[in-house]
Amino acid sequence: MLKNQKGITLVALVITIVILIILATVSITLALNSGLIENAKYGAEKYTEEAGKESTAIEDAQEDINTIFKELNIVPGA
Repeated sequence: MLKNQKGITLVALVITIVILIILATVSITLALNSGLIENAKYGAEKYTEEAGKESTAIEDAQEDINTIFKELNIVPGA
């Protein structure tokens, strides 16, 4: 037999895989039980709501600017 073989053994590989599975299980369990998913959904809803408000505010401001330009007879971009 060869005495100077390099590399990992099958046992080391299996132990590593088992440890990774345990870590993944604990992480998923903590994420589900801590309300992380619900908080993310709530955050996404609030973001969408606020983005809509911001878009409306920008459109309103643009309309106000256009009104002022018309009143002063200014041609935008000229």
